[in-house]
Amino acid sequence: MARMARPRPKPARPLAAPSDGHRPGPAKEVPLDIRDPSEVRPDVLETFPYEYPGSPATVEISTDEFTAVCPWSGLPDFGTATVRYLPRDRVLELRSFKYYLLSYRHVGIYQEHAANRILSDLTRACAPEWLELELDYRIRGGVHTVVRVRWPNPRS
Repeated sequence: MARMARPRPKPARPLAAPSDGHRPGPAKEVPLDIRDPSEVRPDVLETFPYEYPGSPATVEISTDEFTAVCPWSGLPDFGTATVRYLPRDRVLELRSFKYYLLSYRHVGIYQEHAANRILSDLTRACAPEWLELELDYRIRGGVHTVVRVRWPNPRS
């Protein structure tokens, strides 16, 4: 009995998004509204005065309604955003935070970049003693991603 030769595996395609912005395969036929990260709206973030500066009251905000778009596949990334911070003089206003997160809805941004961008925008808006952000993304393709960032960076 003759043995059949096994087909050689195809080489993996590169993981970086194509530079021309076009998606490979059948996805290129699907029109998607993927927007640039410059359309994120940090200008909607509002704060109010903290009446107890110096108090060690940690604020924790969590929502499971964070959505952005994978710039490679065009598929949505859904996740839970959790912010923890120690206010200095300003407190983040929650309604404005919700509108800020909604501005990511059609933005093509990698998960790690989204976490760093949100951290930067929130730190700029409320100037806390410290701020931590966790983006816990839903499992997609069998892969679970959690991105955690902190300001100031504990390594600095």
